[in-house]
Amino acid sequence: MKRVQPTSGQLVADFVSVTLLADHPIKRWDAVVKAGIDLLIGGLLTVLLLPLLAIIALAIRIDSPGPVIFKQRRHAQNNREFEIYKFRTMRWKVSAAAEDLRQTSRRDERITSLGRFLRASSLDELPQLFNVLKGDMSLVGPRPHAVDMRTEGRLGHEITDLYPQRHRVKPGITGWSQVNGARGATDTVEQLRRRVTLDLHYIENWSLLLDLKILALTSREVIKGNNAY
Repeated sequence: MKRVQPTSGQLVADFVSVTLLADHPIKRWDAVVKAGIDLLIGGLLTVLLLPLLAIIALAIRIDSPGPVIFKQRRHAQNNREFEIYKFRTMRWKVSAAAEDLRQTSRRDERITSLGRFLRASSLDELPQLFNVLKGDMSLVGPRPHAVDMRTEGRLGHEITDLYPQRHRVKPGITGWSQVNGARGATDTVEQLRRRVTLDLHYIENWSLLLDLKILALTSREVIKGNNAY
C-alpha cells in the first residue's frame, strides 16, 4: 500500500493547529470581559437595528431574485471554520458554489445596484451581529477571510508564514487593519502582508481600550467609504 506524504501546506496547518491551541493571547478574565462586551453591545445593536435589518431584507427581496442572506465558510479562531452571514449583494446563481472563489473587485459585474450601495455603506455587514451573538465572531478582531481565498493565486500561508497567527483570536466585524487603510480586498501580496502585520499588531497589543478606540474609528471609516466595493 502506497503511503501518501503530507504536503507542506498540510504540515503547516497541522503545526499551527497545535500551537494555536496552546497560545491564547487574550488571557482568562480579559477574554471574559471581551466576550461580555460583545454580547452586551452586540445584543443592544441587534435590537436597535432590527427595523433597519428588516427594511434592507425587504429591499433585497424586491431588487433581485435569490436569498436575502449570503453565507460563506470563513476562517475562525484556532484554525476552525464557521459560516459568516452578510446581506446578499451579488446576483444569485444556483451554480455559484461551483465557481472558483474570486475576491470582489471594483466595478465587479456580479454586484447588484442595491448591493453596491450596501457595500459602500457597510450595511451588508450588519447580519454579522448574529455571528457575534453566536460566539463565532467578536465585534473587533482580524477580518475573517474566506476558506481557500487566494491572493495572486496563492493561499495566505504560502505568502507569509505569519498568516495563520491571525487565527489566534476570534475574527471581528471590524479591526485594526480596517481603521488603518487596509479595508477591502487583498488583491496583491503587499496588501495581504500589510494586513497580516496590522492584525498581528492588534493581537499582540490587545486591550479593552484599543477595542473601544477601533469601534469609534470604524464609524469614521464607514463614512469615508474608502476601499469599500
